Amino acid sequence: MRDFKNIKTWQLADDLAVAVYGKTKSFPREEVYSLTAQLRRAAVSIPTNISEGAYREHKREYLHFLFIARGSLGETRYLIHLANRLGYPSKDNYEELVLLGEETSKTLHGLISSVKKETHFVSQIVALITSALAIYGIKMFGFKSVV
Repeated sequence: MRDFKNIKTWQLADDLAVAVYGKTKSFPREEVYSLTAQLRRAAVSIPTNISEGAYREHKREYLHFLFIARGSLGETRYLIHLANRLGYPSKDNYEELVLLGEETSKTLHGLISSVKKETHFVSQIVALITSALAIYGIKMFGFKSVV
């Protein structure tokens, strides 16, 4: 189990979620149950999935939740773009959200790459051990090899 609060990507995603909540307060009232709510849900989903994955026992599960977080980040970034096209956030608010989204995206990509490498390495080790046990175990116990 990993402490998600120590994960740089989670920290950035958390900052992005808080910023989205703050910046969407100025959105029009008619957007409260549509764009505002969807943008907030997508932004909150990013750190939520990183933290849930961090508490999973296996790296493959962790990786699965990181992929979900990446999808939510893509959704968040698009919704920020859409809100800007509709003229809702100020230029400064928009630029802040874009920069946080970009930085979160870069670190999430790095985290996914790192966990993928670890997962692949562990899979290779397990395959080698299994093969060695199958080959040498057969010889040790006097079974005839099928290989």
